[in-house]
Amino acid sequence: MKSVVIPVLLAVLLFCHLTAASQRREKYEFVRNLPAYADSLIADLDYPLAWGHSDIKDFAAWKEAARQKVFDCMLTPPPAPADGNQAKVIFEEQRDGYKARKIEIRLSRYYVVPAYVLIPDGEGPFPAVNVLHDHGGHFFIGKEKVIRPLACEDSTVIKDAEAWAEGYEGQFFGDYLARHGYVVFAADAPMWGERGLKEEMKRNLYDMISGNMMMYGINLSAYMTYDDIAGTEYLATMPEVDASRIGCTGWSMGAYRTWMLAALSDRVKVGAAVCWMVTTDEQLTFKYSRTENGGFANCLPGLRRWLDYPHIASIACPKPMLFINGTQDKLFPVAGVNKAFKTMHDTWESQGAADRLETELWEIPHSCGKRAQERVLRFLQKYL
Repeated sequence: MKSVVIPVLLAVLLFCHLTAASQRREKYEFVRNLPAYADSLIADLDYPLAWGHSDIKDFAAWKEAARQKVFDCMLTPPPAPADGNQAKVIFEEQRDGYKARKIEIRLSRYYVVPAYVLIPDGEGPFPAVNVLHDHGGHFFIGKEKVIRPLACEDSTVIKDAEAWAEGYEGQFFGDYLARHGYVVFAADAPMWGERGLKEEMKRNLYDMISGNMMMYGINLSAYMTYDDIAGTEYLATMPEVDASRIGCTGWSMGAYRTWMLAALSDRVKVGAAVCWMVTTDEQLTFKYSRTENGGFANCLPGLRRWLDYPHIASIACPKPMLFINGTQDKLFPVAGVNKAFKTMHDTWESQGAADRLETELWEIPHSCGKRAQERVLRFLQKYL
């Protein structure tokens, strides 16, 4: 029997190997990760709700309608907890000029979210910043990407965070801001850190889980933004915080989270986004050789039929906003960045707030080093 099974198994393995390499049809409808008719789809995107395209001519009324459309496309929000955003301190330690706390905060009836809070020494209340972590295809840590892990964390978490911080030139963004007098809040986004997968996390599983979430009538990317809004509301309730001086900042996916939060939350007074802004016609195109064009981390169903990224960010107008992108950033082509910047400048100028929008293209790759963090700090100091 054994002598028969082995040849059969070898034959099956050989067949799988050959077919995996050769099973391509002469006709097809998708190329790389896009539909073959992507250019036609882009041509049909006319963004009827964008400021300047819309029939709504009053800016305040437009903002209300545009914001509601974004919320509509974010699908059902997570149900609020019955007793509000209750938080519990898990651990606290003193650092150089500020206290660091690990807390657990109930942002929904469904779940409790781990977060870090940094509080400067001295008399408050202080200005505050919600620092929003990046994606990076790395899910093992979340909040620990932007705030140095507390001593209560496992050594593997601490080591991983220190390695990740090298991408920030060894400087934890949140700790840097706390040393300059800001209360800093940072929470794990859904699927990152202590909100991740029980099994070992792999990049493709994020997309699979996102699809499954939509089967429940909810959206994983939207949950991230809903949580960012709820986390900011908690920040405003802290006795150490001046609720009239709250900003947000982040790099990469954290930058996307920044301008989304600034657009959708009146709590946020100022935002600074590093390396995440583009237009859809340059993001979802065959012009560039990329292995990934978009992704579920910023996918809200149907929204692109109404508003493009810079139109959504423009809901934040006339708040002070800073956008930094890199000319060497392969994720965000300069052509798309420039188009987005112009769209936003047109909006801020239309409202007599041109001086409150600052957009900059630096000779950098996709990164957020010390120079970028210093630029964000100066912007926050100017407006908070």
